[in-house]
Amino acid sequence: MFSLIINGLFIGYWLKLRYVFKQQTKMNTILDIEINSVIEQAELFCTKEEIEIKLVYKLSNKSLEIISERSRELSTLYYVDVDMLKTRAENGCFILKKNDRIYGHIFVHEHLVKGHSVFERTSLWVDRECRNYNLGLLLMYKMTELFSDSFLISVAQTPKVHYYNELLGMTHVTLAKMSAGLVEELEKLGKLRDEHSFRYYVNECFESEIGHLKQI
Repeated sequence: MFSLIINGLFIGYWLKLRYVFKQQTKMNTILDIEINSVIEQAELFCTKEEIEIKLVYKLSNKSLEIISERSRELSTLYYVDVDMLKTRAENGCFILKKNDRIYGHIFVHEHLVKGHSVFERTSLWVDRECRNYNLGLLLMYKMTELFSDSFLISVAQTPKVHYYNELLGMTHVTLAKMSAGLVEELEKLGKLRDEHSFRYYVNECFESEIGHLKQI
């Protein structure tokens, strides 16, 4: 009788795991289809409007000054000066450009944590004229793909960005899971330990090593 109960519990547990796995697989498939469709539509819009999607490692001083001033004026962006933008651009910067006008941009900031580089997506902006065509998601997608083999983190307040991160396959993590060194680096940039206002997402590469990094 006891063995029958144990076997029953085991089978029940196995069926539950199987159901959860199927549901997760189904959800991942839906997300993959959705993200691919949205990205394709965003790229088609750029093609139609003759907007180039460019990966650059250097921008003119004029462009950097405009972006810096924009970050000062917009509450959704953290202020970043021209010199810091130059440094970030060296890691790779995606821009949306038509003629000499930049319609969107995204950078990454490199955090050094005990010899390890953690790249944070930052300074995401899209021109108001183009904000109904998922170009912000397109820029996030491009940058996430570029750093798929690196430790990538996203720190944001906006629910829309949280949703985009989930579409991109990134995982929400708490500060308790991160290394103290990384949290301190984030705080230096004014990103305080406020999990009510901010959410922290990491890519698959970072998630797979996050426990190990915390022990270093």
